[in-house]
Amino acid sequence: MVKKAAPKKAAAKKTTAKSTTAKPAAAKKPAAAKKAAAKKSVTKKVAKNAYSADQIQILEGLDAVRKRPGMYIGGTGTEGLHHLAWEIIDNCVDEAAAGFASHIEVILHKDGSIEVSDDGRGIPTDKMPDGRTALEVVYTELHAGGKFGSGAYSASGGLHGVGASVVNALSSKLVAEVDRNGVTSRLVFNERLPGNYLKSGAFKPGSKLAQVKKIPKNRTGTRVRYWPDLQIFDDEATIEYAQVREHVARVCFLVPGLHVKLHDRRRGGSEPEEFVAAGGLADYVDVLSVGENVTDIITIHVDSNFEERVPVDGKMQVVQRPCTIDIAMRWVKGYDSNIVSFVNTIPTREGGTHVAGFEQALNWTTNNILLHENKKLKKLKDNSRATSSDAQEGLIAAVKVTFAEPQFKGQTKQELGTPPIRNLVYEAAKTGLSDWMQGGGRKTHINALRDKMAQAVLNRVAAKQQLENRRKLSSLTSTGMPDKLADCRRHGPDSELLIVEGNSAAGPAKNGRDSDFMAVLPLRGKVVNAGKATLKQVVDNAEASALITAIGGGSGDDFDVSSCRYGRIIILCDADVDGSHIRCLLLTLIFKHMRPLLEEGMVYAAQPPLFSVKHKGEMVYAYSDEERDQLHADLGLSAEKRWQRFKGLGEMNVDELADTTLNPETRVLKRMSMSDAAEAVQATEMFRVLMGNDVADRKDYIVSNSKLLDPDVLDV
Repeated sequence: MVKKAAPKKAAAKKTTAKSTTAKPAAAKKPAAAKKAAAKKSVTKKVAKNAYSADQIQILEGLDAVRKRPGMYIGGTGTEGLHHLAWEIIDNCVDEAAAGFASHIEVILHKDGSIEVSDDGRGIPTDKMPDGRTALEVVYTELHAGGKFGSGAYSASGGLHGVGASVVNALSSKLVAEVDRNGVTSRLVFNERLPGNYLKSGAFKPGSKLAQVKKIPKNRTGTRVRYWPDLQIFDDEATIEYAQVREHVARVCFLVPGLHVKLHDRRRGGSEPEEFVAAGGLADYVDVLSVGENVTDIITIHVDSNFEERVPVDGKMQVVQRPCTIDIAMRWVKGYDSNIVSFVNTIPTREGGTHVAGFEQALNWTTNNILLHENKKLKKLKDNSRATSSDAQEGLIAAVKVTFAEPQFKGQTKQELGTPPIRNLVYEAAKTGLSDWMQGGGRKTHINALRDKMAQAVLNRVAAKQQLENRRKLSSLTSTGMPDKLADCRRHGPDSELLIVEGNSAAGPAKNGRDSDFMAVLPLRGKVVNAGKATLKQVVDNAEASALITAIGGGSGDDFDVSSCRYGRIIILCDADVDGSHIRCLLLTLIFKHMRPLLEEGMVYAAQPPLFSVKHKGEMVYAYSDEERDQLHADLGLSAEKRWQRFKGLGEMNVDELADTTLNPETRVLKRMSMSDAAEAVQATEMFRVLMGNDVADRKDYIVSNSKLLDPDVLDV
């Protein structure tokens, strides 16, 4: 990328001149002509701004889905592409959860299609009153299916009757085959139009099912293969094997005994993976647990019921709903919590009423039973009660409720909204936890959990007090800011805090910045790993404390975006492994303790160039090996011409740093999102394992992840 100074525009001169030639007077129009002209003007204006029945559009059939796909699958990126697969897979899982299927097979084909099959009852192939088969209706009509009320499914994941039809709406082709009544029937949807292919290869539209072959009468099942319409989805959207693997593995925990086979034929001759779990949620919690355990796995199973008002024959009536509540949990010695939740077979990433009831019960039992009259906490007076973060420190839990026709907040079913479920889960979890804490569990585990939670309260209170003391001290000093902060003169939404790596980069950054709105904070030591540290450990870390103080919004639950001194937080790190590590640590710190900065889009990462070369008296910069090679060819540089590679920001002179990294007109910034921060948290843990002091952790990781390693040759 060639950086050139923009030429200055010549200032335009404003001149006035009086005409020496008199203009002829405009001829006067008759009154009738004036009236006609005014009427014509009004008519044109009305036509232009008309809003009548002609402007009302009705989207028929699947057009609504293609017009607004985000309403049905959450977006047109990778997440939406995966959502199509979940719709088809979860239909099979519903068959298994209802007791009619035991095997599911998922195949990722080389041509980009996805195939899912089960040995369930098979989608009905008999005709509906309008002459079409039920199979055609399921894939072409929104809100059509067997999961309304309590007919074919008493409790299922697909509830809106749009899943299968949405997949067809967003596919270029879909093939559905059903094994039922001693025959395999096929219906193809080509650009959403039902029909079948003739032997000649031509597509013949129509509702008639093709009879593929005869099969044993007791064989039933459904096979669906679809090709996503790539014109709908973003160019970078892709089906990721790891996400599909995680999804199918998880459903096995939700339906104990279910077998799932997963093929990825895009990867050549890779062997398929098979999944099955007999222990349900307890097995899932065991898999999710990382590190040393504090308690055994606690399981709670309760069959309950509730009343709900629903429309029956057009009138609202009260009906009784049976509901099954399953909870599995344990505490580990770490600080991170992980609560996963499900409704029937659907994961609810945003939680909902069932998770709210569980958390409420956990808080009540923690304060009224486990920590009641605790000697360590008595001296804290008003601060002696545990918060949700205290009770959930190191908690691994899975919460599942099973009942008919749950209410979700949105088509993508991320959050449960059925109000009565909160109280049902609260009572079930409260009773189960109370029984365990009052002697149902092992005494050593109960005492260990009590000590862990009490210490969590003490650490939180101590850290909060330390922050309060620092704030009070800040108000008594001249600026109250860290000594190493080179502050700017103007604060607010348009100001920036530049976080630089070490003193070598701090010097050029201070000299090259615009000190009116740019502040520079150098990091001279290692930032604490906030993903593993307590709040007290974070506050005690000099670098983390300096950053929190400089930003000025506080930390944790008390963080206030409106109190921040800067509108943008920009991370400037070298483009090497150490720089990546520091960037990950900073993002982890912000993600854990100043999360609203990420949610408001206030965090950025500078993208410094990797290479530079002087060409015709001007500096040319490249940000990757590929861009360097392309520029080398485009500029017609000779083979002897050598590019300079920047080893770090400290190697740049003031002008280079200002032009490439500081100047808002020429720099390149990447806005960091919540997903970027979540990836940084995972990367920080990987850095700790691979580069930290714990040799045992590193050895275990290498042994378990290296396919080329022969354990028999190790001298261990």
